[in-house]
Amino acid sequence: MEVKRNQWEAWIYLAPTIFLLAVFTVYPLINTFIMAFKTDYSYIFNTWKPMGFGNFVEVFKNQRVIQYFKNTIIITVISVPASIMLALIISVGLNSIKKFAKIYQTIFFMPYVTNSIAIGMVFSVMFSTQYGIVNTILNAIGIDPVNWLGGVLPSGRLVSYWSQMAVLLIYIVWNALPFKILILLSGLQGIDKQYYQAAQLDCATRFTVFRRITMPLLSPQITFLTTTSIIGSFKEYSSIIGIFGDTEGATGRKYDMRTVVGYIYSTISEDQVGLGAAAAILLFIIIMIFTGIKSLTDRRRIHY
Repeated sequence: MEVKRNQWEAWIYLAPTIFLLAVFTVYPLINTFIMAFKTDYSYIFNTWKPMGFGNFVEVFKNQRVIQYFKNTIIITVISVPASIMLALIISVGLNSIKKFAKIYQTIFFMPYVTNSIAIGMVFSVMFSTQYGIVNTILNAIGIDPVNWLGGVLPSGRLVSYWSQMAVLLIYIVWNALPFKILILLSGLQGIDKQYYQAAQLDCATRFTVFRRITMPLLSPQITFLTTTSIIGSFKEYSSIIGIFGDTEGATGRKYDMRTVVGYIYSTISEDQVGLGAAAAILLFIIIMIFTGIKSLTDRRRIHY
């Protein structure tokens, strides 16, 4: 009887959380899947027309959506490993610093508590064609300014796709560092010092220690960060808004840098809910495939 009573008490405590998850997570997921097979859906009157797989076909036929998927995959493939490796190097450096360690940690963590749109606007100014500090430095050292974001330089050079993508990737990697550094630094501080002392007695080099001790013992944190980073990069949206303006403003440039999430928001705002739901389902499937492959490949490499 005592066990059953404890179980009921546990369910009572969990009831508010379960209710919120059901209302704000489970129901929207189910409703999104249903709306993907409808068209002319009305939130107010709850009316629609059956569409079948037509929305999915329309998404695949849309050349803009293919470009958005391309942008999303490029962001994921480049930003995820780059941010994790850079965060790992910085974390190891911070862990070895004794003096002013807390100050350095605070400095590196500041972007995490700063509004992402505000940071994107700062990057937009930094990489501005005429007045940006990046082009000013390039010009000072004798390198022709780069047309990062759009417009035409005095030399007549036009913007390129990869110059815009470079700014976007720099922003995403830099903005993702604080959280990754925090997780990796906590993992480094939890490693038993005896491993390093034994390696020092064996005259192991720093690279060997890093490869044979630090990396394996940080594998749970690295796996967690890789999985969450893949999911986050596929949902990238605010960075494009911060740097290139709103979604409509982004399309006014030579190259459209929007991601799939940007397309979903734009279709919903245009009352094309079915197309947005279909794109959301496809994005969900792709994320599941990527994370599933990552989980299978890392299963034998994690050391607890």
